[in-house]
Amino acid sequence: MPYPNVFKPIMKQIMTTASQTLNTDVAIVGAGPTALFAAFECGMLKLSCVLIDALDSVGGQCAALYPEKPIYDIPAHPAIEGGALIEALEQQIAPFDVPRLLGSRVETLEGHRGAFTLKTARGDVINAKAVIIAAGAGAFGPNRPPLDGLEAYERTGAVQYYVKKRADFTGKRVVVAGGGDSALDWALSLSEVAAQVYLLHRRDRFRGAPETLSRIEQQIAAGKIEKVVPYQLHALHGTNGTLSSVEVTTLEGTSRHIEADALLPFYGLSTDLGPIALWGLDTHRNTVPVTPATLESSTPGIFAIGDVATYPGKLKLILQGFSEGAMAAHAIHAIVHPDTALHFEYSTSKGVPG
Repeated sequence: MPYPNVFKPIMKQIMTTASQTLNTDVAIVGAGPTALFAAFECGMLKLSCVLIDALDSVGGQCAALYPEKPIYDIPAHPAIEGGALIEALEQQIAPFDVPRLLGSRVETLEGHRGAFTLKTARGDVINAKAVIIAAGAGAFGPNRPPLDGLEAYERTGAVQYYVKKRADFTGKRVVVAGGGDSALDWALSLSEVAAQVYLLHRRDRFRGAPETLSRIEQQIAAGKIEKVVPYQLHALHGTNGTLSSVEVTTLEGTSRHIEADALLPFYGLSTDLGPIALWGLDTHRNTVPVTPATLESSTPGIFAIGDVATYPGKLKLILQGFSEGAMAAHAIHAIVHPDTALHFEYSTSKGVPG
């Protein structure tokens, strides 16, 4: 039996150059998957909220880094691409018409439990009774290899740090550099469309699940992936941003030129809490310690969920972030409605509030 269509058209994202002033129950800093589900949980409890993100679209890392990469640990989805997950989460919050302030990060947060004021770099002012920080690992960017002339190849797309469209690499010769999950996963994925994939690492040992490593070996045997070890990046060769070859060397100085059209360095992300670190919260290694039962930080009324939150037993999984969003919303209900008892009801009997 098909599910009834309870969704309204997804609200157009608010992206204006003019600053705005918004009054809301909950200000959610971040607009990734955990933030989107927190907005849904707030809506189910009839709490108004607004999503604020420095990126110019919702989705966080799922949308910015791997929209076409399958995620395998979302309940009820044996596999779902990052972009598809974000689209589904947007459909889920559509009935609540959640406003979004995108393309401008929150610079300051002042006030106290029940009366916070947030201001963005664009000049937006958000008055909220509670705050949920769902900013992932904070501001993120790739760790770029120290290569001469790198910027010219970045501008043309010959060097990329995130794969947004796998089809862009159809028929191309691609060097994938790195030894972790991202490098292995994209080497496998691109081997299905690229003319040739070269998997470059400084040692003949990769950090990946046994199943992933087994599939890598299968693609190597099939000639779709060539393992280039133990080498590291040394130089890029080409003209006007068009890549012709990637020069790699061993620690002993042996060099090799790999004819290539694209280089994908997967050396991890550099993260920074940015202004969040200046909001007076207790922090630890770019994370915000919280009380596990409520997700409340050291500052009453400010909560943290997802990768930015830490507590004993924490797992950095999207599904755990979803649970944290629900727990934070329930804790916030007592702040917004201190004189109203929350009688929890299952969504199957309660439905989506009108």
